[in-house]
Amino acid sequence: MSSPNGVTAEQAFAPVLAALATMQSSTEASQKQQAHEYLEQFQKSPEAWSTTHNILGSNSVTLGDRLFAATTLKGKVTYDIHQLPRESLPELRNSLLKLLLAYQSIPGGRPIRTQLCVCLAGLALQMLEWKDVIPVVAGALGVDLTFLEFLTVLPEEVTEGRKISLSEDELDARTKELLDNNSDQVLQLLVHYAQTKPNAASQPALISCLTSWLREISISKVAATPLMDVAKAALDSEATFEAGVDCLCAMFRETRDVDECADVIKVLYPRVISLQPKIEAAAAEGVDADVFKGYTRIFAEAGEAWVILIARQPVNFRTLVEAIRECAARDKERDVIHLTFNFWYELKNYLVLEKYIEARVQLADIYSSLVDIMINHLQYPQGDAGLEDLFEGDKEAEEKFREFRHSMGDVLKDCCEVVGPADCLSKAFARVQGWLQTYSINGTRTPTGQVANWQELEAPLFSMRAMGRMVPADESQVLPQIMQVLIQLPEHEKVRFAATLVLGRYTEWTSRHPEYLESQLNYITSGFQTGSKEVSKAAAMALKFFCQDCGKLLVNHVTQLHAFYEHVSGNLPLPSLYDITDGVAHVVAAQPLNKIYDALKLFCQPIVERLMVKAETAHDDATKCEVADYVHLLTIFVSVVRPNVAQGHPNPMITYWSEIFPILTKILETFTDFSPICERISRCWRTMLISYRTDMLPLLPTLAEKLVVCFEKSEQGCFLWVSGTVVREFVDDDLVDEATKLAVYNFLERQCLSMFRIMNGKRPEEIPDVIEDFFRLLNDGIMFHPQRLLTSSLLQPIFEAGLTSLNLEKFEPLIAVLHFYRDLLMYGEGSNAPSSISTLAMTSHPEVEAAIKRIAVTEGENLTKAVISGLMYSFPRDCVPDASGVVLALVQLVPDRFAGWIKNTLELLPPGSVSPQEAQKVLKSIEDAIAQEDWKKIRYTLQDFTTFYRRKNVTPRSAGITGIDSSTSRFKFSA
Repeated sequence: MSSPNGVTAEQAFAPVLAALATMQSSTEASQKQQAHEYLEQFQKSPEAWSTTHNILGSNSVTLGDRLFAATTLKGKVTYDIHQLPRESLPELRNSLLKLLLAYQSIPGGRPIRTQLCVCLAGLALQMLEWKDVIPVVAGALGVDLTFLEFLTVLPEEVTEGRKISLSEDELDARTKELLDNNSDQVLQLLVHYAQTKPNAASQPALISCLTSWLREISISKVAATPLMDVAKAALDSEATFEAGVDCLCAMFRETRDVDECADVIKVLYPRVISLQPKIEAAAAEGVDADVFKGYTRIFAEAGEAWVILIARQPVNFRTLVEAIRECAARDKERDVIHLTFNFWYELKNYLVLEKYIEARVQLADIYSSLVDIMINHLQYPQGDAGLEDLFEGDKEAEEKFREFRHSMGDVLKDCCEVVGPADCLSKAFARVQGWLQTYSINGTRTPTGQVANWQELEAPLFSMRAMGRMVPADESQVLPQIMQVLIQLPEHEKVRFAATLVLGRYTEWTSRHPEYLESQLNYITSGFQTGSKEVSKAAAMALKFFCQDCGKLLVNHVTQLHAFYEHVSGNLPLPSLYDITDGVAHVVAAQPLNKIYDALKLFCQPIVERLMVKAETAHDDATKCEVADYVHLLTIFVSVVRPNVAQGHPNPMITYWSEIFPILTKILETFTDFSPICERISRCWRTMLISYRTDMLPLLPTLAEKLVVCFEKSEQGCFLWVSGTVVREFVDDDLVDEATKLAVYNFLERQCLSMFRIMNGKRPEEIPDVIEDFFRLLNDGIMFHPQRLLTSSLLQPIFEAGLTSLNLEKFEPLIAVLHFYRDLLMYGEGSNAPSSISTLAMTSHPEVEAAIKRIAVTEGENLTKAVISGLMYSFPRDCVPDASGVVLALVQLVPDRFAGWIKNTLELLPPGSVSPQEAQKVLKSIEDAIAQEDWKKIRYTLQDFTTFYRRKNVTPRSAGITGIDSSTSRFKFSA
């Protein structure tokens, strides 16, 4: 690995150092880009092996530049080991060991040493002929800190072995050699180190190494050694505290099989409980917050690991539960309490079972006290000024607190299940009563006009809302008292907000206790007059839930409700307007069938009139958006008001919406170039189709024609989205005649032809959302009209449109295309057709199977190239399973041709991106799998290979390669 003849080492790596200096300087962006590209090319070059060694061996190079060399060398070992002859690998190993020895004593060299350890571990994994890894490394480095660092990274590198190009069998065998077969030896080395080094417990390297190997070494063997005490003793040193916490928590995870690890738990449990007295000191002011967090982690993770034992032996393990509760109670800053949430949930899941009723009785008092702890933590920060200063302008802290409160609400639900909702509600109500007694109704306001200590009142109100889902609608002990008090609380924005939402949460209870309805509704509706946006928002939400659950109680109050709706609707923000619209729509839906038309028209007609005025005066984006927003108000009524109408009888909703349909059509034709209006009207039409289904038949011809014309004119995918609903809804043999089905298919064909014309002029990258909607429409088409569509002349251009669209990099359209191909190819297998709905799709049609097999033969190689290219270069990670599903469907359909397609695809890869040996290994694995009809092996082989290829050539060291250079050209269609 010496420098080339005639060139000194310094001269060889000078350009690299110059490029690094450019990257770190304040030079122009273009020069930095050139330097970046140079370094990328350098990292992939064979010369990088020797150059990185020379840099690492030079004392004149900065530590930062040497760290770059070590990182580059790590990448070479991971991805480019094929660049070296196999016989040179022992030399590489020896050079890495020498470098590690050299960096043992260099100040500040630990990051470099870590990278070199990773290099050596990666080499050990791939150098299959190296059988005595640990003895060789121990002999070269000595059983010291550097050796421990190597042992620490070795399990991680092996378990992450999919980064390298080993087969599954090779990786499994090498894992056994490096980890399983060495676990006892490593344990002996760690014990020897701990016993011979007087300060072993204060060395993070030892503790981290033990943690790394706990998955490989039996925990029962570890428990029989002094290492248990070493791990606990690590908590006494600031330098090793975090490592000690990680180690103990790893031990807990290894004892989750409590029956198998009963003896180990007997060793661990006393050590854990002995830490309980340290909680108070760790939570004290002035102590590093990480210390309290560490102890909380220890107790919480021990509890999670042994939760079944706690349920079985509540008396013996009660101290651990109390310790976790103490951590939750002492967390004044609310920084670590979240670590306990999962434990309370897991334990609750056992305590609610009849089998563990004794544990529930024993631990109920802890969950009861947990209610008080959570309510205390729910309190807003104290503040002397206005509400906006509670978080001193820190919006992120405020949002974090809001999310945190909802998580604590989940813990309160757990408490309800263990203790009972009535008892938990009583605790919250007692807090409210306590506040009222302390700050009497006549003296709740301070001289500045604020409600004194309102935080103590608001927190139990929030807890009542959080526990609402757990409280039965027939609760009669606590809720009647609460409901009487809620509407009499002192006026304060936060208190009013919380009380209003409590009323909204218990509307199902109110529906069974109508005597409270009027007073609660008055309280909620008066909230719109407070002048507070937050209270108005809460009132709108509460009113929505009231109308939803109590709609039948309000059927005779439609006129008053309409007057109220008209009065407040003009002053509400959109989300609140949508909420109350949803609410009143439920009251309309509760009307008798003979009155529902009039009620709907009463509410909707003013909306339609205002909509027409807004449409006539809309002249800019803001006013056009107002039109779109008003359309959505109508959509809410469409989605909610869906009366049950006997088959054969006219639907009064269709009668009304037929009157409105021309107005919506005119607005759409006027604003076809404005997507928000197109999308909102499309959503309205789609909701009509879903709500009224085949009752929409009278409107279907006009609707279908408008969808075709508007799609041609606007080229917006929302019209295809609605088209898919048309295809799905008008397919029922009992309700739709054959002429209508044929008309729907002809409509589908027209939309396809329009899409082809659009794709003639635009690339998929320009219209990704339209591509998504088109292929989702096609999925509906092949499900409900397979025989017509798949045997038509449209199949070829559809297939080609999909190939072109696979160049996209956006998840949603890609997944739609991949789902289409997967379902399409499955039709070639007859009985595997993906439908449980359409009778046509379930019936085997030889002409359909033949058509799919023909196009699979003619276009299969192009599809293979497109999918493999996407897997290697551009597909988002979440697309990988579906892309593999397409490959699997293709190979099952035409197994005799697939191996040849893969071979041709691999030959198109850029030179040097994959070695011939790697390509041959993949090809042979696929051929063997095809011969054995082991389809899953093909999926995993391709996934592993493309993942390795992507890591090697794209993600870490991209050089501008965007995909396989295939013959797929731009989409072209001629009718």
